[in-house]
Amino acid sequence: MRSFRELVGLEDFVAVWFLLVQANSWARRWRKSMAATRGAAAPSPPPPKHHQHDAAAAPPTFADSIENCCLDGRDAASVVSDLHGTLLRSANSFPYFFLVAFEAGGGFPRALLLLVMYPLILAAEALVSTSLATRLSIFIAVCGARESAVATVAHAVLPKFFLEDMHPDAYRVFMACPRRIVVTATPRILAEPFLREFLGVERVVGPELEVTRGGICTGFVRGGDGTSEEQAFRDCFADQRPGIGLCSSDRAPESRFLPLCKEVYLVPSSKAVDPVPRTLYPKPLVFHDGRFAIRPTPLAALAIFLWLPFGFLLAIPRMLVAVLSPSVPLAGFLEALLGLQIRMRGSPPAAARIHGHGVLFVATHRMLVDPLFLSVCASRRVTAVTYSISRVSELLAPIKTMRLTRSRSQDARAIRALLAQGDLVMCPEGTTCREPYLLRFSSLFAELTDIIVPVAVAVRFQFFHGSTARGWKALDPLFFLLNPFPAYTIEFLDRVPDEWTVSSGKRTSIEVANFVQEKLARALGYECTNFTRRDKYRMLAGNDGIVKGERSTHEKIHAKVAGGRFLGLFQCRQGGKI
Repeated sequence: MRSFRELVGLEDFVAVWFLLVQANSWARRWRKSMAATRGAAAPSPPPPKHHQHDAAAAPPTFADSIENCCLDGRDAASVVSDLHGTLLRSANSFPYFFLVAFEAGGGFPRALLLLVMYPLILAAEALVSTSLATRLSIFIAVCGARESAVATVAHAVLPKFFLEDMHPDAYRVFMACPRRIVVTATPRILAEPFLREFLGVERVVGPELEVTRGGICTGFVRGGDGTSEEQAFRDCFADQRPGIGLCSSDRAPESRFLPLCKEVYLVPSSKAVDPVPRTLYPKPLVFHDGRFAIRPTPLAALAIFLWLPFGFLLAIPRMLVAVLSPSVPLAGFLEALLGLQIRMRGSPPAAARIHGHGVLFVATHRMLVDPLFLSVCASRRVTAVTYSISRVSELLAPIKTMRLTRSRSQDARAIRALLAQGDLVMCPEGTTCREPYLLRFSSLFAELTDIIVPVAVAVRFQFFHGSTARGWKALDPLFFLLNPFPAYTIEFLDRVPDEWTVSSGKRTSIEVANFVQEKLARALGYECTNFTRRDKYRMLAGNDGIVKGERSTHEKIHAKVAGGRFLGLFQCRQGGKI
């Protein structure tokens, strides 16, 4: 018997299939538009002042736009909110799965696989369900990855991108209620660190990753079918009903928790809004990790992979010029031809030694190659003092480097000996910081010399960060040079006056260090903090910044995740400074 495909022909079969797909898509859009119309047309009387209904009471009193939510009298209110499309502006979770796929050990191959499979994911969402599309994304992103690595990414990488995508109206209502619960289709292990540490969420309801006894993710999840939501509400509210339910207008018809809430407010899916500004963040974002500098939406991820071949071709000559730059007079011009801009502001002091000592350049720390570009701008080789440098970077460095031992007396003797030989550059923060903050300065440099020249360093990049706390630091310069148009700005400030030195001005070393820190912060428009290198590495990598062999980084971070030791890292100090 001949098949239907043979009877109608290939062209007719394709046409019929295309019409069926389009009809299904139009039907889904019509259902969503009708549901949104019904929600918008529903009456919206003022919210009742007293809510003493039990869990078996009637459906929500009303459904209204999130913009019309009154926050008066919400001091004891509870709120339940969806994550994507509600608390976050975008309903697309692809960027976060892409970050997990890359950062949790998969690198470029797994991230590329997720991007290639994205059309199939969209087809699964249009033809079957959003749940299937989400589970397919989860499988591709985490299958075979270690659970501890996924937890590390959730703590160190994802919060930055979550914060930069928060919906202002939903955030305003959500934070006005003291009891907060979030329901999400994203695995709980990915969303919970951000929601608990930054938004103070009481409970996160979401699917759990299936993990083997060896701690390997299978790619499958359990839960997220609606029964877990009802059980969570019973545990949190007993016989009471949640006060406010927040959801996007697109997902409201299929939401299972909205009928359990007393009031429902919808976030318009079609309205474009600006994200919550940094000044309104519940906690300042000082530390974060990960290689990507932009939110990897599908189009942005495609642009990155299309650029990579050209980036590698440019990175090689850029690196060669940078390595040879202290010996090449036209290094800045050559780098500009290759798309790397090196800007210098101010005038570096002359190379002449003063009182038998060289000049001590005290620089802010943005990347591993800060001393190298400072040498380029100063037109001479300057010895670099660093707390941590990889063997590969040490071998490739065209300038002399000295690794500190963290023994104050021993390091002081070594630095004095180097200053007697020539100029020296030192980054007293001890580690890099990506955000507009300066970490606490070590006061050691102030005890060694009075010839101190502050240097403000700023970098600009498009796709990749040039620093990492968890990854292989030898690749930091490569990722920076992979950007299409990276830029380095070196600003030489005036020498520290004698009245603000230890020997001539009779100041303490701590006073001098704070003076230099504040001077550099004003020049860059940054804020001073009391955070140290140890604080950064304990949060992002689970160690003190020193590689030890007895426990892996991922094991330490996983242990601290379970113990909840990351809370309280963002406490502000007196005087208005963080």
